[in-house]
Amino acid sequence: MRGFPPRARLQCFPAMPYLLVVTGLWAFSFSLIGQYLAGRVDSDFAVLVRVAIAAAVFVPLTAWRGLQRLLVAGFWLAGALQFGVTYLCLYRSFNVLTVPEVLLFTVLTPIYVTLIDDALEGRFNRRALLAAAVAVGGGAIIRLHPLEGEYLLGFVLLQVANATFAAGQVLCRHLLAKYRPAVPLHRLFGHFFLGAMLLALPSWLLFGNPAKLPHDAVQWGVLVWMGLFATALGMYWWVLGSTRVDAGTLAVMNELHVPAGLLVNLLIWNRDADLPRLAAGGAVILASLLINRSGRTPTARPSHP
Repeated sequence: MRGFPPRARLQCFPAMPYLLVVTGLWAFSFSLIGQYLAGRVDSDFAVLVRVAIAAAVFVPLTAWRGLQRLLVAGFWLAGALQFGVTYLCLYRSFNVLTVPEVLLFTVLTPIYVTLIDDALEGRFNRRALLAAAVAVGGGAIIRLHPLEGEYLLGFVLLQVANATFAAGQVLCRHLLAKYRPAVPLHRLFGHFFLGAMLLALPSWLLFGNPAKLPHDAVQWGVLVWMGLFATALGMYWWVLGSTRVDAGTLAVMNELHVPAGLLVNLLIWNRDADLPRLAAGGAVILASLLINRSGRTPTARPSHP
């Protein structure tokens, strides 16, 4: 595992195993949050535990010398955005939104990925934006429901979460492509979670509710599972996969959590799901991948970082 491939050599397929595995992990995580944590365990504490476990995994492996300062600062910023701000807002949104509303409002993430990537590149990629828009349409087909009650605050929280999650992953891609560090990604990722800790710890100290700590082994088990797999390994694999795809494909992959999350709910917790709508929306999301890939010249398989 030595360094990172040039941007010109990035392509879709070597990255797909990473992104698809993480999609599955996060689909389970969404269901676990709704089933065991939401409304039962303080949201700030849940985020803090996830970040602390992930930091404990990567900080001992972290490189501290020989790295460009802007690269390190960028990873701290990406962690603060992609995990700190994102998950603090996401968990709070459950206080004012139903699960269907949360899913509906998260379908806008691909648009943020595409627009932020274009802004950093100083260009306008119509194909990537079209693919992201089609993917959003697929997500809306799956989870379009009438919105009821006071949901404006929840909508704003989730748009902040969507934008910061998109910004964090795009920032990581650009940092790795620009600086091409000699050390492998796992030697950098401790900086990512230390950046997230800068927000997660003060948020718990300022706003946390000690009366809503986990009170049984199941809740603690869910937090440990999410901290180790969904957060530590999940975020690492997601960033690793994101460095090997173009912005349009990354935007589309951000949309697959919707059908994956519904399938998990259907198969494990037997939640009601509209199967025809799920199939139609999933087909549209897959079509957006083809739109993004069409017309592109095949590139060489990148070396593994």
